This record gives sequence, C-alpha cells and structure tokens, in this order.
Amino acid sequence: MAATLPFKQVDVFSTTPLSGNPLAVILDGSSLSDAQMQRIASWTQLSETTFVLPPRHPAADYRVRIFTVEGELPFAGHPTLGTAHALLEAGRRPKTPGRLVQECGVGLVHIAIGESGELAFAAPQATLTPWQHPGLAAALNSEAFDMQQPVTIVDMGIRWLLVPMSSAQAVLDIRPDVPRLAQLLADASVTGLMPFGPASDGAVAWEVRGLLVEQGALTEDPVTGSANACLARYLAAQGRPHDYLARQGSVIRRDGRISVRFREEAIWIGGRTATLIDGTLTV
Repeated sequence: MAATLPFKQVDVFSTTPLSGNPLAVILDGSSLSDAQMQRIASWTQLSETTFVLPPRHPAADYRVRIFTVEGELPFAGHPTLGTAHALLEAGRRPKTPGRLVQECGVGLVHIAIGESGELAFAAPQATLTPWQHPGLAAALNSEAFDMQQPVTIVDMGIRWLLVPMSSAQAVLDIRPDVPRLAQLLADASVTGLMPFGPASDGAVAWEVRGLLVEQGALTEDPVTGSANACLARYLAAQGRPHDYLARQGSVIRRDGRISVRFREEAIWIGGRTATLIDGTLTV
C-alpha cells in the first residue's frame, strides 16, 4: 500500500529564492525503513534529504536522520537549519521559546530562532588536525595558498579538509584535477575540501567553496553549513573569534550567505531559509 508523506523542499542559506542550497524534508518518517529512506534520498538527487522522527532524548524537540544519495550522515549544517524551518512552518512549537533542540547522530544540536526569522545552529565540538600532502597544488591547479595558516582536517562528525588561500579570487580560480582531488580526499579520509580566502569587497569576510568527488565526478556544494562550522572552529582555535559573514556558491551561480556569531560560549552558524515546494510525497 502506498504511503503519503508530508514533504517540503527548502532553500537554505539564501536571501532570495533559488540562490541557496536545496533540502528535501520528510516531516514524518516514522513509518519508513532505513532502506526506504535511502531510496527516497537517492531519488530526490539532492545533496541531503532529512526524515523527522520522534525524539529519544527527553531534552530534544525532534530527532532527524540525514541521508545523502549514497548513505547516512551523523550531522550536516544546511539540513539542520532546513529541517528546523520546515517544522516551525508546519506548526511545531519548541519546548523552550526561541530555541529548538535537534537530536541526530552527533547528539543534541541547539538551534536559535531569531526575531527576524533567521535560524542558527550551535556548531558541534570539533577535532582539528594539521595535515600536509605533496599533491595539494596539483589537485587544485593552484599554488596561491596562504602559507601563514595550516591546512587542517576538521572533524565534526563529518570531516572537512580546510585549505587557506591567499585571496577570495584565488578561491574562485581553483579548477580541480578531479582524479588527483579524489585521491587526496581519500588519503585524508574526508568528505570534501573547503578552500577559503579573505574577501576585499566589503560585503563578506570570506569566500569559500565546498569541493567533493562523487562517483568519479566533481561536485560543488552550493552552501555548506558543516564546512562553515568547521571553518569557524578553525578560526576560533587560532584566537580569532570575531563575528563575520561568508559567501559560498559564486562559481556555480549561487549566492549563499552564512553568518557566524560567537555568543554564549558557542559558535552560531546562521542563515535565511525559505520553502519553495510544499506538499506530499507518495511512495
């Protein structure tokens, strides 16, 4: 018998429609098996699809499972904000006014609900490991690195390789050699590589990209919450806990904006969200 599931597709980290990172949200996944969740995520062909479930932890408002087209993730940033947006829009009332608590693979993640409607999640703790690889320049077809900062693996449940570049333009100019990049990512055991460089136009502090290799092809993530959270942890570890705005997606004609705020001994990764598709999914 077919099941009809409440469904939304949300644009995350965007100030205008179609400029952020899309997310599919199944608002009630309690009737689905693991295999069905994976099939739905593979069918949507989005970077992530989330499934909302009843919480197991008494402090949580809800539990979420996050699937890519290939498998499940313990945590991801834009699915966290997009799922929270979808639930609030559907009428979910937080246990604590102004704050949602999401239960996921890394534990409990707190989400602040701003008065202007912006959502922000508290970045999970991370492990930072400086890392060197002789093939980095060849993999990125660039030598415009900022040698004053270390290339670092940041593990937040999802692992990103952060590569400091000399400027925002150096980030935009990267044209990866896909086979070499794939080998580098495998050697580092990371999900993807995030080059970042200082911007000079005054609109944002950092230009960033999220580069992955999936099924032998280069994939560029439009806007990556987890990687930006990793960057914020990286900067904080260097003693630079200053609020800033980052831009991502320029090369693929997106205009993602990620706000980073250091408050209450936490790092808050925020952005705008909007529902572009609202209806049901029949499976």
